[in-house]
Amino acid sequence: MNEQVNGISRRTLLRRSALAAAAFQVVPGYVLGLNGQTPPSRKLNVAGIGVGGMGGGNIKKCAEAGENIVALCDVDTNYAAHTFKAHPHAKVYTDYREMLDKQKDIDAIVIATPDHTHAPLAMACMRAGKHVYVQKPMAYSVGEARAMTEAARKYKVITQMGNQGRSGDGVRMVCEWIWAGAIGTVREVHAWTNRPVWPQGIEIERPRETPAVPAGFDWDKWIGPAPMRPYHPCYHPQSWRAWCDFGTGSLGDLGCHVMDCVYWSLKLKYPVSVEGNISTYWGGFWKKTEPKNEQFPRSSIVRYQFPEREGLPPVTLTWWDGGLQPPRPAELEEGREMGDSDGGVLFIGDKGKLMCGCYGRSPRLIPETAMKAFQRPPKTIERIPGGEAGHEKNWLEAIKAGRQAISNFDYAGPFAEMVLLGNLAVRFPYRRLLWDGPAMKVTNDSDAQAFVTRKYRDGWSL
Repeated sequence: MNEQVNGISRRTLLRRSALAAAAFQVVPGYVLGLNGQTPPSRKLNVAGIGVGGMGGGNIKKCAEAGENIVALCDVDTNYAAHTFKAHPHAKVYTDYREMLDKQKDIDAIVIATPDHTHAPLAMACMRAGKHVYVQKPMAYSVGEARAMTEAARKYKVITQMGNQGRSGDGVRMVCEWIWAGAIGTVREVHAWTNRPVWPQGIEIERPRETPAVPAGFDWDKWIGPAPMRPYHPCYHPQSWRAWCDFGTGSLGDLGCHVMDCVYWSLKLKYPVSVEGNISTYWGGFWKKTEPKNEQFPRSSIVRYQFPEREGLPPVTLTWWDGGLQPPRPAELEEGREMGDSDGGVLFIGDKGKLMCGCYGRSPRLIPETAMKAFQRPPKTIERIPGGEAGHEKNWLEAIKAGRQAISNFDYAGPFAEMVLLGNLAVRFPYRRLLWDGPAMKVTNDSDAQAFVTRKYRDGWSL
């Protein structure tokens, strides 16, 4: 029956009433993009600084996630040309300051420049209210990492360090197994890498030749906050990691990948001491040597001591690089490799041992009989869609959701500080540096303390 009410059918009246009620329903602010949040339906406008190498790959993943690539910045237009070509609608810059000044539509920025420029670039972006994804090790110095962590809180931006293993399943399994007591209480850990895989050694001198700077490359901007020196192709684009003024060596390259599962599973933060030993291979044997602070050593061993924390006992973490590894466990069967091609970790507990590769990949209890008898605990840590390959997307989705990403600076900052503190020990080897983490101070060595925060070239600052 279609009854009439004041000349209007009941069906029409009910429809109008429903529409009026809907108009007064509360819609969540994040859907509308209120309070500074990005609506999930809107594409983010993403920019990249340093897009010739790893940054180009990061930007590609942001594009594959469906976001808009609106600006690309690189001081070497030839090296970055392939990325410019892949994103023809993005505006191209050679100076990140000009990009920030002119292009106000940017929501988020990927920073993948050499280590020595991470901090000043990221700080400028955060001050401008941009969310940032910064390649590991996030900063060049301990002091920079601390300043970046504090700035992220101050400016309320969504951050991510580019240690993609943090999004992988490997580190989660390591954590779950250790927390479940698979090897008992852990008081000793060893981590190692095959790096450097580039020319590096403390005996290498600064080149004397001064070739012309290639066309399309702004050498002054590439040098950034570091002391000025003449251009040479040994610095850019591939070997800058070896040079103390620009890179952070083997520790900076792989430390944030290999040791992530250690830092997370053992609930580490600040060590109480760190000491480094360095060596060169000379005439068929390893020779103890002193650094010249031009390049990092070919091989090093760094030992961190951590105090009791959250009910866990003190633990010693030893880092090995340049072909050096800890002694092979007696329980490891013949024919089985230690770790993988990038490195590995050996956890030594009072009830067993656990070994894994870089990113915590392929964890196994050793010997194999222990692994076969092991009852795997339930998954208690949320998995990231796509695992390691979903690290950029995790950051992008966090921006839209108004939450922090998996390797945000509250986690990544103290972790990077720990890694970079190892380089301080390498710079001042054969001595035990006592560390006051909260105060960010070497309490027994003023020379080492002077390098906790680097001095910038005129015109550059945080």
